[in-house]
Amino acid sequence: METSLIIAIYLLAVNFAGFAAMGIDKRKARKHAYRISEATLFSIAIIGGSVGSIIGMYFFRHKTKHMSFVIGMPIILILQIAVIIFFYFNPFFSVKVM
Repeated sequence: METSLIIAIYLLAVNFAGFAAMGIDKRKARKHAYRISEATLFSIAIIGGSVGSIIGMYFFRHKTKHMSFVIGMPIILILQIAVIIFFYFNPFFSVKVM
C-alpha cells in the first residue's frame, strides 16, 4: 500500500474519531453520565484529529465556552500545519527516489 494512502486513511480515521468523541461527550454531558476527559479530547486532536475535533466542537456546540478548547484546538491545528510545511519544504528531510 502506498504511504500517502496510509496517511490519508489514518487522518480520516483520527478526524472521524475526534468528531465522534465531541458528539459522544456532548450526549453524555446531557445525560449526566461518565464523560470523556478533556485530556482525551485534546490527545485525539494532537495525534492528527484537530480538524475533526474543531468541526465536532462547533457542530455539536460542545466545549465552545471553554477558552482552553476555543483557543487550544486551533493552536494545535496551526502547529500541525507548521510541522507539515517544515518537513515538506526542508531539503534535509526530502526523500529522493532514484
